[in-house]
Amino acid sequence: MGDRTGNDHRSLIKQVLDDGAGPARSALAASWRRSMTLYGLDPESRGQVATLTEAQLRQAREAMEPVTRAAQGVLDRLFLAVGDAGCCVLLCDAEGVPVERRGAVCDDETFHRWGLWPGAVWSEAVEGTNGIGTALAERRAVTIHRDQHFHTRNTGLSCSSHPIHDHRGRLAGALDVSSCRADQTEAMLGLIGAAVADAARAIEAQAFRQAFSDARIVLAGDAAERNAAALLAVDRDDLVIGATRAARLAFSITDERIAAQLAASEILGPGSIEADLLEAERGAVRRALALNNGNVSAAARALGVSRATLHRKLHRLGLAEPHGAAH
Repeated sequence: MGDRTGNDHRSLIKQVLDDGAGPARSALAASWRRSMTLYGLDPESRGQVATLTEAQLRQAREAMEPVTRAAQGVLDRLFLAVGDAGCCVLLCDAEGVPVERRGAVCDDETFHRWGLWPGAVWSEAVEGTNGIGTALAERRAVTIHRDQHFHTRNTGLSCSSHPIHDHRGRLAGALDVSSCRADQTEAMLGLIGAAVADAARAIEAQAFRQAFSDARIVLAGDAAERNAAALLAVDRDDLVIGATRAARLAFSITDERIAAQLAASEILGPGSIEADLLEAERGAVRRALALNNGNVSAAARALGVSRATLHRKLHRLGLAEPHGAAH
C-alpha cells in the first residue's frame, strides 16, 4: 500500500467499516473500528505523538527495569540484523511507551520527528492502529504497513511488533522494529517480523532465568518446541516455582497451581525429572574434574564426597575416569 492524502485515507477506513462483509471482519478492520468508535479518534488528526514528561519516562523505565536488563544483548543483536535496512528497534512498556531504543545516529532526527523515540505514547487508544499499540491491544504479533495505520500522519511507517511477557506470564510490553522508508517491501517485513518474534521470545526467556536465578530451569515440551520458550523454574524439592507464559498456556499452569505446590513430575512426567537430575549431576562432576585438572581426589573433596563415592558416580554417569589422573 502506498501513501494517501488525508481524505483518501479516511475514505478507505470508512468504506471498510461500512462494508459488513469480508474485510470489515478482519483484524485490521477491528482495530480501525476500535480507533474510531471506542477511542473516538479522527484519522486526519494532525496532532503530534503524545510524549511523557521526563519524570514519567523515568518512572516507566524503573518499572520495566527487569525486562530491560534482560533485553540488552538481544536488542543489540536485533539492531545489527535490521539497522542497515533503515530500521530502529524499540522496547516498549505495556502502555506502548518506548523505554529503550536502538537506532543509527544518521536516522535519529527522522525517527525523533516521527515519534519513534523513548517517552512517546504509542498505545492504540492514543495513536489508533499501529504496530506497538495494536500488538498490545490484541496480545499477538502484528505488522502494520504504511496506510494500514489509522492516523494519516503515520502512513509512512512500517512497524512489526511482538508482545513480551514477564516471568509470571503477564503482559509486560512489546518489542518493535519500525521503518519510515518508502521502499520497505512486505516480503522484507515478513523477515523482520520473524526476527522480532525470535527476539521477543529470547527476552522473555532471559528475563525468566534472571528472575529465578537460584532455581533449576527446565525446558517443558518436545525439543521441536524450543522456540516457544516453555520454561519451568523448579526448586530443590522438584516443585514448580515459576513458568513462562508459553509453559502456562501449554500445560494449564496458573499461579494457584504453583502456590498449591505443583510437582514438576505432573508437567514433565516422572522419567523426565530423573533424566534432568542425572544430567545436572553429570555436569557438576565434569566441572569439578575440570577445575581440579582431572585429580579425582581433589574433585571428590570439592563435591563433598569420598573418592570411592566419586568413582562410583563416574561409573553410574557413564563418565570415563581422566586418563593418567592423580588419585
